[in-house]
Amino acid sequence: MQVETKRLIRVRSERRARFKRDGYGTKKQLSASWRRPRGLQSKQRAQKKAKGVHPMAGYGSPVAIRGLHPSGYQDILVFTPNELTGLDPETQAVRIGRTVGNKKREVIQNLAREAGLKILNPKDASLVVKGKPEVKEDE
Repeated sequence: MQVETKRLIRVRSERRARFKRDGYGTKKQLSASWRRPRGLQSKQRAQKKAKGVHPMAGYGSPVAIRGLHPSGYQDILVFTPNELTGLDPETQAVRIGRTVGNKKREVIQNLAREAGLKILNPKDASLVVKGKPEVKEDE
């Protein structure tokens, strides 16, 4: 990975704005995830300086690294072993789909390692035991 790309990824994470929902600190049931303020008397909707910023043009990441994983690789979602063919280990990394079962996940992980690809969500599929877990009785 180029030095400039690493620098831009670091800059992206340092400069990233944290858009927070209006009133999230006052009510327990509100999460911090962004929701557009719609109240007529809302100070954040009126864009008062101290009430938090809105997502708008200018907060985007640099074009050269837009859409890249924080590790610097392009994130490729994979569901079958056939989708690993033609991937570049220098610029692309594999993320295995969440609906993929343990058998196929193990096959995909082995093929990706042989091809030299980075796996973003590895899981030790060989340790998963079929059926119920054993319960140890106290002696």
